[in-house]
Amino acid sequence: MSLIPAAAYADEDLDKGRRGEPTVLPGNRGIILYTVRDVITRAPDPASGIGGGFRYAFEQLSHMGYKQVEFAGYTQSTSILGRQITPAEIRQLMDDNGLVANGSHISIDFTNPDAFKQQLDIAATLGMPYLGTPSIPTSSRYKADWAKAADGFNKFGALAKAHGIKLYQHNHHAEYNFLLDAGPKDANGNPTASSGLRGLEYFFTLTDPRLVWFEMDIFWGYVAQHRYQTYTDKHGRTRTSIFDPIRAVSERSHRFPLFHVKDGVRNDNNPDGYDMVPAGTGVVPLQKFLDSIGDRAYRHPNYEQDNAPGGTAKPGQSLEFSQTSYTNIAGWRAGHHH
Repeated sequence: MSLIPAAAYADEDLDKGRRGEPTVLPGNRGIILYTVRDVITRAPDPASGIGGGFRYAFEQLSHMGYKQVEFAGYTQSTSILGRQITPAEIRQLMDDNGLVANGSHISIDFTNPDAFKQQLDIAATLGMPYLGTPSIPTSSRYKADWAKAADGFNKFGALAKAHGIKLYQHNHHAEYNFLLDAGPKDANGNPTASSGLRGLEYFFTLTDPRLVWFEMDIFWGYVAQHRYQTYTDKHGRTRTSIFDPIRAVSERSHRFPLFHVKDGVRNDNNPDGYDMVPAGTGVVPLQKFLDSIGDRAYRHPNYEQDNAPGGTAKPGQSLEFSQTSYTNIAGWRAGHHH
């Protein structure tokens, strides 16, 4: 087979004739496979022309131009091989399609280091530099619980480092809610007011920057900006504080190698303030965000859209949205914002 995937030629066409540096470097254009989970988990149905499984998904994504993938599970339909696929077989399919893994979302039990070491072995087989969790470190708003969570991340970050892999945490919105860390105590002795410090901002100070890394989901960062704008201070006064996702990253830039490039359109009836849409078709300032944080070669921006799968009615939708998003992301040029 040719060492240059066909997608490379398509990619050059997209990149030619455009002024300025690409916001996302061609080799760093990624997708989290959660976006196309319907494609990966379904049994192929040749009679209907519907493909499924890792091989088919990788072929499609590689053809679009994607070069990196982030995992969200390692299983496909057993109808394809008559058994479950192995991590080594998944790695071979990635190699065949010119794809590399940049990370994976797994669930981590911080009381079970042996299970985590097994996950690190899988990550090593797949060649990924990062291994992460999409779970909030704690759903508590008290500092003591965040400190306890940080201990777990530091310990498991050291285990990961010993395997040559970096542990990361991926945010939703609640990580950026205000802590209850000030003012009068309740009946249990817990504070009832806030200093204005947000949970993950505190967590940054407790986790070792050599051991614990972060993936900013840009969409959820702007949802946090929408949701958490005021807090009650120790004097009982309402204070306003607007979260800035760009600043959250730029103040500790090296701790953020990974990103979810997820777009949304405004919806004031949605408590999140936004509904998810393909990248480059909404109002979340994705390109401005990525241009502002800079250091393009270091970043792994992965397109994600939780609602991309279209069910049995629209089996092609998640791949169509992935193509639309790739084309839009590939078209972004530093300094040229729409």
